[in-house]
Amino acid sequence: MLIKKPSDIKGGEITDKETYLDRRKFLIQASAALATMATGFAAPGFLEPSRAQAGIKLAGVRKSPLSTDEPPNSFKDITTYNNFYEFGTDKYSPARNAKSLVTRPWTVAVEGEIKHPKVYDIDELTKISPLEERIYRLRCVEGWSMVIPWVGFPLNALINQAQPTSKARYIEFKTLFDPKQMPGQYRGVLEWSYTEGLRMDEAMHPLTILAVGLYGEVLPNQNGAPIRLVVPWKYGFKSIKSIVRFRFVEKQPLTAWMKSAPHEYGFYSNVNPEVNHPRWSQARERRIGEFTKRKTLMFNGYGDQIASLYQGMDLKTNF
Repeated sequence: MLIKKPSDIKGGEITDKETYLDRRKFLIQASAALATMATGFAAPGFLEPSRAQAGIKLAGVRKSPLSTDEPPNSFKDITTYNNFYEFGTDKYSPARNAKSLVTRPWTVAVEGEIKHPKVYDIDELTKISPLEERIYRLRCVEGWSMVIPWVGFPLNALINQAQPTSKARYIEFKTLFDPKQMPGQYRGVLEWSYTEGLRMDEAMHPLTILAVGLYGEVLPNQNGAPIRLVVPWKYGFKSIKSIVRFRFVEKQPLTAWMKSAPHEYGFYSNVNPEVNHPRWSQARERRIGEFTKRKTLMFNGYGDQIASLYQGMDLKTNF
């Protein structure tokens, strides 16, 4: 058999990325189908992990009028500079380590004070509402920021299907707990699994979305695959990643960072330049890709849309 060296290969003979991924997907699905026909059971070994999904385009995505007009950060910036402690505490480890996460199959439980509890397959869940591209600012508590073109759907679409009872005042969110896939969970940096929460009116607001992609493609593992929360007026840690459970509850959930450092992280976590973190100022931020810092905007610049949610509240006490 003749094996060509790289220097012998012509450009036209190189399979482009999309064709390669489509062929790979077809071969994996065909193998799984043959295994199922032969045994009567689906073969887990043939299930396609999320790293094979990376780069797959999402169909039927429409533009959202709720997007900012700021230019987004590059795909490289967004996918290589991340906070995801389940895969490492520095900004570059998640992109290196998140390959261990398998996001197919994946189920999400919706439960608690609702009329219609259900366990959704991830692909069923993403069909609840049409997908939109939302270009949102992201402001992290450490002082850096980005602009990201998320692809997702409003959380209120899921809430409307669940039909909360009168007792449901909050939603508690849970991330997958599986240290074999998420090796950072072997370390006691936080109390796992990662837990977050929103007040019901925050969750129902049209700016609050469940993201399943970015830049028109399936969400990379390091960015919270296969589904994550995005609440653009709150600090980034509030937007929980790799969600496996939504629980509608009457009492305010105790979130991961509130458990870890209650004097530093409150339940609301709204971007507020007037409230300093105990160890640094929040008045300015550094946009990734820029050298000069810029002034931090109240509510991350979304005050016109959401300030009414907090009317009459002391936002220095309710930080």
